[in-house]
Amino acid sequence: MTARKAVSMSGAQLYDTIGATYTVTRRTEPRIAARIWAALGDARTVLNVGAGTGSYEPPDRHVLAVEPSALMRSQRLPNAAPCLVGSAESLPFDDRSFDAAMAVSSVHHWQDPIAGLREMRRVARRVVVFTHDTGDAGWRHRFWLTRDYLPEVANLLAGRPSVTEQAGAIGARMEPVPIPWDCTDGLFEAYWRRPEAYLEESVRRGVSVWARVGPDAEQRAVDSLRDDLASGRWAERNRDLVDLDEAELGLRLLIA
Repeated sequence: MTARKAVSMSGAQLYDTIGATYTVTRRTEPRIAARIWAALGDARTVLNVGAGTGSYEPPDRHVLAVEPSALMRSQRLPNAAPCLVGSAESLPFDDRSFDAAMAVSSVHHWQDPIAGLREMRRVARRVVVFTHDTGDAGWRHRFWLTRDYLPEVANLLAGRPSVTEQAGAIGARMEPVPIPWDCTDGLFEAYWRRPEAYLEESVRRGVSVWARVGPDAEQRAVDSLRDDLASGRWAERNRDLVDLDEAELGLRLLIA
């Protein structure tokens, strides 16, 4: 898949193309889940928007999921919450239908993030969104993978609302979410202390960034990282990471 084609796709179209092995590496990380579930407060009914395969859905509440990708819906477990076809920008529910609405690592796939967030605010009394700050300080220059190997991510962010703009659209407060060094959810930043993992095809296929930058940028980044690991250059550049148990790499909770 070319970078041009991947960038032009909606989130649903992209995951219908690349999402067949999503559950191999993407799963609920208990420490991140605890933060999300605590932010839901005493909500008993929860709408999960852009629900994917069902990670992070709280097991002790009444959850209804909305997911546009047929391939992602097909990978939900039999005991997962019921899932409807739909998109964040046009939720088929009355105002204040749910105690809370949540979205986990999906806002960056929405065609109109601000419209989607406002829809969540409309249908629920509380909104909890797990997303990332893609600004220089929050992500691009702080995380070695984007800083040193994938500068192309800057092109993916052009015209997208910042996390501050997203929070402002729904009156949300922001909380940082550090990533544990042994994070069990293979999200883009998960292997910040385990760089060898990014050399594995199965790890990269679980993250949309790699598809969106395109095969040429991906191969160049992988080759460069492999060389730097072999030469010791990566270890020298990132020696301050070795003793950290968690890292602050721009992941955020928006709570409204």
